[in-house]
Amino acid sequence: MRRRKSVNQSGLDSLGKQIDGQEPLGTVANEAGLRALGEEMARAAGGRDAGPRTSLRQRLARRRAGKPRWSVKRRVITVCAVLVVLAGAVVGGGYAYVRYQFDQLHKVACHACVQVADGQPYNVLVIGSDSRAGNTGQAAKSFGAYSTVGGQRSDTIKIFHIDPAAGTARVLSIPRDTYVTTSGLAPSTGLTGAEKINAAFNNGPEALVETIQNTFGIPISHWIVIDFDGVIDSVKALGGIELDFKYPVRDDNDGVNESGLDITQTGCQLLNGTQVLALSRSRYYEYYEDGEWQMDPGYDLSRIARQNVIVEAMIAKAKGTINPFTWQSLIDAVKGNVSIDNKLSLGTVYDLVERYHAFSPSSLQTWTLPTVAQAGTSAGDVELVNTQAPNDYVTTITEFLGAPPGPVTTPPLDRYGYPITVPTPTPAPPATTTTVAPHTSTTTPPTPSTPSLPSYDPTVCT
Repeated sequence: MRRRKSVNQSGLDSLGKQIDGQEPLGTVANEAGLRALGEEMARAAGGRDAGPRTSLRQRLARRRAGKPRWSVKRRVITVCAVLVVLAGAVVGGGYAYVRYQFDQLHKVACHACVQVADGQPYNVLVIGSDSRAGNTGQAAKSFGAYSTVGGQRSDTIKIFHIDPAAGTARVLSIPRDTYVTTSGLAPSTGLTGAEKINAAFNNGPEALVETIQNTFGIPISHWIVIDFDGVIDSVKALGGIELDFKYPVRDDNDGVNESGLDITQTGCQLLNGTQVLALSRSRYYEYYEDGEWQMDPGYDLSRIARQNVIVEAMIAKAKGTINPFTWQSLIDAVKGNVSIDNKLSLGTVYDLVERYHAFSPSSLQTWTLPTVAQAGTSAGDVELVNTQAPNDYVTTITEFLGAPPGPVTTPPLDRYGYPITVPTPTPAPPATTTTVAPHTSTTTPPTPSTPSLPSYDPTVCT
């Protein structure tokens, strides 16, 4: 059906074109009638006197002559500014939440710890605890909780030497069976005197800090303790780590897989937290080559080397994802399984993250305290520190610290449990000056004493 032409169609068309700017403002046909119609509609809708009306011509003129519209550029700049403000609010809120989570970590006073001098290198003791007492997490399911066993032992002992001015980091691993005289333990523990160094952790980190300082002259300023579930959860928070395996590997102690390690595929593998813990704990490491399983003869010393690879892989994974949200997830994941000394503040940790954000994991230098296996001591099978130059333990510590160790009050023990004569360290290589803006520091570039990895150990994926 053909549509009828509206009354005053030409007037309405003209009005529309003026509103759209297609025609100059002028007299609209029957404008008076349209205005009267609008007033009548307003009264009918609201039952009120609409009062004086602004003419159509006045409204259109005001729209054109009044405050100009925002340009596209102005709108973009304004939106960006709003986004920056919102992002700042989110990041600020994230940091506040991270601080809240950090405050939930278990903190213990360290009376034996050495205060950090402003801008100077310092050492952080990182302890992997084998305690599963009261643990109901994944580690307890995998390895079994032994809450009936008293005390605890340090499954892993690593010292990180941090030089903020130079931007360097080094790691010294101490074999857990190193034969020493323990310090800081009460006679009631039955662990005083000649013991493996991991026994010093029986009542917590304080005695282990004292034992390390008294035995090796290495000053400790901070400590961090992480248990089995803490390892699992921290790897999970990072989304796993990637390691390259050239052979299938497993843990096998006369038919018993004690750590749970079982990697059947070769090549670059994304490991979850449970797999990483199993690899880090494996002392009976085997690899499959030429149709049969081959044993790694290094036991605990080889395990230390693999743990250093894990540390390198975790740094590689974490360094590209550090932000308030990653911190939030990581701290939330491990807060129930990590303890720190009460002087290790979030500000210190954040400063380290900022300073070491560009730190290359491959530049992490690692040392292992040189030892020799010894059976049949009062503490069982132990590791005796090596006293033969040039690989004597004092020279190793000197290279690691970049300076001679401090005073020793309880030297390491010989096979009979008697204190050894502390050797004089071999002179360190000449120091070189490294400039790292805005600081200048003098560092010694020694060669780490940890041997290169054998082909059957995993490496960080590249």
